[in-house]
Amino acid sequence: MRFAEEGADIIAVDLCAQIESVSYAMAQPEDLDETVNLVEKTGRRIVAEHADVRDFRQLQSVVDASEKEFGRIDFVLANAGIAPGIGQQAPHTSAYLDAVNVMLNGVYFTVEAAVPALLQHGDGGAIVITSSAAGLKSASASFGTRNHGAAGYTAAKHGTVGLMRYFAATLAEKNIRVNSVHPTGVATPMILNDCIGRYATEHPEVAEAFRNLLPVFQHRSHRRDRGDDLSLRPIRPIHHRCHVAGRRGTHAQVGTPTLDSRSQAR
Repeated sequence: MRFAEEGADIIAVDLCAQIESVSYAMAQPEDLDETVNLVEKTGRRIVAEHADVRDFRQLQSVVDASEKEFGRIDFVLANAGIAPGIGQQAPHTSAYLDAVNVMLNGVYFTVEAAVPALLQHGDGGAIVITSSAAGLKSASASFGTRNHGAAGYTAAKHGTVGLMRYFAATLAEKNIRVNSVHPTGVATPMILNDCIGRYATEHPEVAEAFRNLLPVFQHRSHRRDRGDDLSLRPIRPIHHRCHVAGRRGTHAQVGTPTLDSRSQAR
């Protein structure tokens, strides 16, 4: 939404279906419809498609159709994420594979699908990859929290740092800036659900390992009268299941809470 609020047209994709290794309810078509409505209320345009970030050809098709609609692409936010295996009694190794396929391969496919459009107009652009605090430390904090999904999450989020460095180094001469951001827990359905809640209660060391060292407060305009501790909630929630590319209207920036941000292109 921050892109649209600051004048960008939006290209949004979401699987809008459940992945078997994920115990909590993932986004459905009505969730993507809500995103469309919210963007349109800002006065901006949006192309929203059901697509799987694990499928490079699907992403290419979305980019091609969006270029025809908007004419160009300037910004890319590679933001798809899942928390597989959590809450399952006996997680299968498929949880590891799903994590890597969505959050590492999906990031690579998203950026690669969009790069030709960024190069087409010759004005450069910006790519932001959502990694995680788990891209800087392990998602599991003890032997009791060993889990195929957590292993895949850790591997994928560390891997996105490598992809960021690769893309930053190779795209800098084309004036395309590449960064990764590393939030802790963010107030989205991926975190705020019964499965993750039970897991955090059973393994408090996990929640403690990812606690912000400094208090993070929501902007006043985003607070809700919910009676909970706002100091532990993020500045601007991220939609964890979408990859988004934007077309410049006036100017757009990503407003994301960042634990650590790195780029090879200065």
